[in-house]
Amino acid sequence: MSAVDPRLSINQATIKYADLETALAVTANAGIQAIGLWREPVNAVGLDVAAKMLADSGLRFTTHCRGGFFTLPDGRERSAALDDNRRAIEETATLAAAGAEGSTAVLVLVAGGLPAGSRDLVGARERVRDALGDLADDAKGSGVTLAIEPLHPMYASDRCVVSTLGQALDIAADFEPEVVGAAVDTFHIWWDPQVLAQIARAGRERRIATYQVCDWRTPLAEDVLLSRHYTGDGVIDFGSLTRAVVETGYDRDIEVEIFNADIWADAPDAVVRRTAESFADAISPHLP
Repeated sequence: MSAVDPRLSINQATIKYADLETALAVTANAGIQAIGLWREPVNAVGLDVAAKMLADSGLRFTTHCRGGFFTLPDGRERSAALDDNRRAIEETATLAAAGAEGSTAVLVLVAGGLPAGSRDLVGARERVRDALGDLADDAKGSGVTLAIEPLHPMYASDRCVVSTLGQALDIAADFEPEVVGAAVDTFHIWWDPQVLAQIARAGRERRIATYQVCDWRTPLAEDVLLSRHYTGDGVIDFGSLTRAVVETGYDRDIEVEIFNADIWADAPDAVVRRTAESFADAISPHLP
């Protein structure tokens, strides 16, 4: 394999069934310099142990997944969700401090879907804004950026009422860009007629907290959550999207995040190698 792009980061979801030790090892052994982690594998070993493992790996830390699920009405469940997000903020700050130089303290947020029995999409989005207001001081005090991730509209009912980058930026506008930004994920926003203009806007407003890539291919899997593919294996125009992100001045790592049952069933080291190869073909030619 040719030299690995130094800006490639493996999001741990891409090798979902690898435990934290394995994920760190196969990423570093492949010559990749950065990784984004998920809360469940981190909590499986404990935050302090995970931070030491990350430090020992020599990898940069790019994002922590995930917080959010803010659309519940006021009550005990919403309060518990906010407390869980405060724990996620602490985890993000700890891991970013443990990662190699160039690590970023970014907590990716999935807003949450419509509460059971509700059809009030506008109200649900406003509760996302309210939740960010509750968490902003915690994030600022910890040096963590909360990254609102818009998800494709097919997830609006059950996972994320924020469906476009524009909607994410409208919500983020109430907060300092260092505190609330946006995750730009190609799988979720490639279809949007306004995507290039909204990427440019995100750059002007200094809101791009992370750039994540994977491909879209039809037919979708029966479970549409698991329909993400290696870059270059589908229909997304990574050239226009990546150039638009680069033109904003974004110079951080770029994560590959894939949810796909067949890919998860493959050996983690093989997945990481394939990820690096497809990134080199589909993404690297559009980077400075």
